[in-house]
Amino acid sequence: MSPRANWSYPTAIRFGAGRISELAEACAAAGMKRPLLVTDRGLASLPITINALELLEAAGLGRAMFSEVDPNPNEKNLEAGVAMFKSGGHDGVIAFGGGSGLDLGKLIAFQAGQARPVWDFEDIGDWWTRADASAIAPIIAVPTTAGTGSEVGRAGVLTNSVTHVKKIIFHPKLLPAVTICDPELTVGMPKIITVGTGMDAFAHCLEAYSSPFYHPMSQGIALEGMRLVKENLPLVIADGSNLDARAEMMSAAAMGAVAFQKGLGAIHALSHPIGAVYNTHHGMTNAVVMPPVLKMNRPAIEDRIARAASYMGIDGGFDGFYDYVMKLRADLGVPDKLAELGVGRDRIDEMTAMALEDPSAGGNPVTLTSENTKELFEACI
Repeated sequence: MSPRANWSYPTAIRFGAGRISELAEACAAAGMKRPLLVTDRGLASLPITINALELLEAAGLGRAMFSEVDPNPNEKNLEAGVAMFKSGGHDGVIAFGGGSGLDLGKLIAFQAGQARPVWDFEDIGDWWTRADASAIAPIIAVPTTAGTGSEVGRAGVLTNSVTHVKKIIFHPKLLPAVTICDPELTVGMPKIITVGTGMDAFAHCLEAYSSPFYHPMSQGIALEGMRLVKENLPLVIADGSNLDARAEMMSAAAMGAVAFQKGLGAIHALSHPIGAVYNTHHGMTNAVVMPPVLKMNRPAIEDRIARAASYMGIDGGFDGFYDYVMKLRADLGVPDKLAELGVGRDRIDEMTAMALEDPSAGGNPVTLTSENTKELFEACI
């Protein structure tokens, strides 16, 4: 029998196959009567999205949808979504999809009631206190991929369309009031998206586990999340209809996002500017840069990674873990270098500066400098 449960950590989560049928109930629990479903262009016409809209309509909640969402959402997408939210008199958002749909949906619910520009709420110090918390609309999150974990996160990533810099917008009330994790929604994902999102979940867990900050709860969650990816991502790739394995991957994705409140690191510090400049898939970019980052961090994490390897059933300590990552990437068809994703050397200096400013940089076990960050980009490209 496929996993099925109700969880209240870190928010209310309805987990299990077929639970999208409870969407109207989730709206009632969140106090929504006129929800706006936000998703990306690719999902807008798919059966899983049409079904969600029909469930809403049958419950008298309308079938309003906003889908002008780019793969790396920007403030123009946000402005258009906020305009639709306001003009439609909506009182909540159903963020539906992968990371882009989830993040932008959450940010529409957040920004619709604010008087200040969204950039004033970047995840810096206590900037989040600038927001009018009472004006933030309720959010329901429905992930259709198993990767970002945005469905259990208190932030959204937004790309500045002028500077091409990714910014993290944070507020505690960006945490969805209800999350529906239904592995049936992920069954139709193309293999390349399954690989990219799965490796994103693994990267979240790996970086959280490696972060030097003290957070034993996240440490344990990250460790088990890595094990779940190891055991289940190959099963999902071999048989996309394996609901048990897809359920475990959805768990791993949520666990990664919960764990990384402990910190991220150079994998994400590099990946964010690469995605902003070259519009690469975030999870796939993480997978490509992972080995060089592991090598650089080895002096600070060797013993810790050896313990993780033992827990995950990998022999050989750090070297065994590194070899496992390399084999996993090869088996999944992950490109070995960023050049295969269209990334060139002409903007390394620019991306190095962006990486050092990225909030993820501060959680790397080895302090990032201009020199070692540039060397990382060279090694990855």
